Formats: sequence, structure tokens, C-alpha cells
Amino acid sequence: MTFIDYINDFLKNYPYVGIIIDSIFALFIISLIVFFALRLKKAKHLIIIGLIMLAIKIFSDLFGFTISSTLYTVALSSYIVITVAILVPDIRMIMEFQKDRDSEKKEKLYSTTQSTKEAIVNAVFSMAASKVGALITIEQHISLEQYAERAIPMNSDVSKELLEQIFIKDSPLHDGGVIIRGNKILCAAAYYNLTQKYDLDKTMGSRHRAGIGLSEFTDSITIIVSEETGTVHVAISGIMKVMNSAIELLEYLDLGLGKN
Repeated sequence: MTFIDYINDFLKNYPYVGIIIDSIFALFIISLIVFFALRLKKAKHLIIIGLIMLAIKIFSDLFGFTISSTLYTVALSSYIVITVAILVPDIRMIMEFQKDRDSEKKEKLYSTTQSTKEAIVNAVFSMAASKVGALITIEQHISLEQYAERAIPMNSDVSKELLEQIFIKDSPLHDGGVIIRGNKILCAAAYYNLTQKYDLDKTMGSRHRAGIGLSEFTDSITIIVSEETGTVHVAISGIMKVMNSAIELLEYLDLGLGKN
């Protein structure tokens, strides 16, 4: 007699045990769906939950748990639709970035001169001293054209004064981000997808989450100035680092962009 046969015989002799286990499984799937709906939106989490649901569905069918088996059948069908709906923005973003990478005109990396980097650094720490919030993104290999298309075009030379005017309080452009391509301000009032990370400090606002969110999908460098504290952060590759001085930020940009 196999282990499965033994369990089946046991459940036939003690049907109330099977009902209890069946009810627990049914309660588990309901709790799992609620937890998933409230917290988890990353692709890896969705896949893990889907595999757990599939495993328990097979287990329920194997031991004849009718309540949970019926519930799981309905839940799995709905889960596929919900997962696709949640991941549509990420799928579209990946496809658009791949399209940009395949385009020959996007292969050129625009060089950022030392004077431009210094203008950015001077503007950032001037705004930090006055606690003026700012979000400045420097494009690298991966094009940010999809964000620029929905922003206010500028195509202006980078200068300390212009950056400060863009982010000055009550300016119509200060809420979004500035995208810099090479030595030009490509656009202002650009909006990015916010990161879905849950381990960030609660004091991190939408600017910080937008900067991290963009860095998770691109190789851009984003500088964030906190409006509340005046703290300067740099977001790159999904992580954020505090910049304690203008010299430190300039050295960081020299390292990331190359010294010209």
C-alpha cells in the first residue's frame, strides 16, 4: 500500500478529518488571494503564488477534497487573468525598451561634458540648501524617449539657473522630472512608474519612488532632492545612495558617466 492509498483509507474511515483539512485549504486560498491583492505585484511573486496554488489544487484532487478543489479551479482561472492585467504595464515597458535597443538611432550614447555635470551638481546642492524638491534624470544607453514623449519638450542647454527655475516652487514644471540627454535638457515634467519596493523608508516620497522605479528598468542616473529635508540621493540600478556633498556627487557622476 502506498502512502497516498494509506491517507485515502484514513480519510474514508475518519471523514470529519478530511472535511477539516478541506476547509483549511479553502481558507488558505482565500487568505492567499487577499494577501496577493494587497501586497504583491512583482512578477516573481505572482509566479510563486501561482505555483503554490497549482500544487495545492493537485493535492486537493489527489485526496478528494471537493470544497477546496472546486474553489481552486475557479481561483486559478481568475488568477491567470488578474496576473496578466497587473503585468501589462511591465510587459509593455520591457517591449518598448527592447524596441529602443534594437533601433540604430538609439545606439549612440550622448556624451555629457564636465561643465554640464558641474552645472547639475551646483543646481542640485543650491536647491538642497533651500529645500527645493527636484528630480533630475541623466539618460545613458537605454533611451527614455517614451517618457519624454509624454513630457514638456525643452531641448535647452543645461545650466544651473535653468534647472533651478524649473523646480522652483509653484512652477508649472516642478512636479515631474527633468530628463537630460548629453548636454541638453530633453524635457521637463516627465513622470515615471513608481517602484513597488516595500522596504523603503516611510519618509521616502513619490520623487524617490519614481527615481528608483526608473532605475529598475533603465541604466539612467537619477538625482533626487528631498523637499522635506534637503537630502540629496542618487538612484541607479534599483538602489539609492545619499550624496553628502557636491564633491561626492560630482565624483559619482564622473564614475558613472565618464570624465570628459
